[in-house]
Amino acid sequence: MAQIKNSFKHESLQDQKSIQDILKAVTKGIAKGELVFSDDEGEIVLQPEGLLALKVSARQEDGQNRLDIRIRWQSEEQEIQRKPLAVNKRK
Repeated sequence: MAQIKNSFKHESLQDQKSIQDILKAVTKGIAKGELVFSDDEGEIVLQPEGLLALKVSARQEDGQNRLDIRIRWQSEEQEIQRKPLAVNKRK
């Protein structure tokens, strides 16, 4: 099976208001079924559909604070590429 990989990564310092605006844009994009991320180095378009898996983790350690939010889903293209598996018991 051919793998298609397209990725986008952005890291920067933002104030609380900017982070809030980004999170609002993400929620609107999820509601519309299209998320577009871009910066000077690239762009990616994601189309969330169906059931989405959500993982939230938070940590405080040695004065460092971290919040991770991960959302995953299977694209329709991947579902089409799946082949059925048959398992038969011996006679």
